[in-house]
Amino acid sequence: MSDRGKKIFLALSIVIPFLIYCVYYYGMMVKNAPYKFSEFESMTFKYGLGDNMVNQYDSRTARYQYLNDKDSLVQKQVKLTKDDLLYLHRKAAEYGFWDFPSEMKGPALTPGQSSPHYYLEFKYQRKSKKVMFDLNYNGNPKLKDAVRQLIEIVSKTINTAEERGK
Repeated sequence: MSDRGKKIFLALSIVIPFLIYCVYYYGMMVKNAPYKFSEFESMTFKYGLGDNMVNQYDSRTARYQYLNDKDSLVQKQVKLTKDDLLYLHRKAAEYGFWDFPSEMKGPALTPGQSSPHYYLEFKYQRKSKKVMFDLNYNGNPKLKDAVRQLIEIVSKTINTAEERGK
């Protein structure tokens, strides 16, 4: 067999089946991914001191309420665009939101003290992911940093949308 014939045989018997398998395998993984933006329904974001999470946003209803500097409850309609939601979905995937534990609580504080709590939920047609985060969480520092960054991004995106709506 000539040198050229050996190369053709190698390509036909090893390389091409491997490429076909890779396309099939990764195609199925992407197709069956549980958190696809095409199935995105809504996002809920709540925060506050202790169990009192009066500050909240729901993308389904576009209802945003928060306490201002004067402790007055402000209620607004803040609509996030599809691009905003896609950005948040991608950032959640980038920071590994789907792998976060559902509860990240810190040690119990003395009576009268409370630390900020955050609740973030992404709802999809087939699944949803909820995370309750206590700023006093003393677990894995990388995980804590990832959650804090994601919460900052969500908060900034909502505030940007609010400014855009004025």
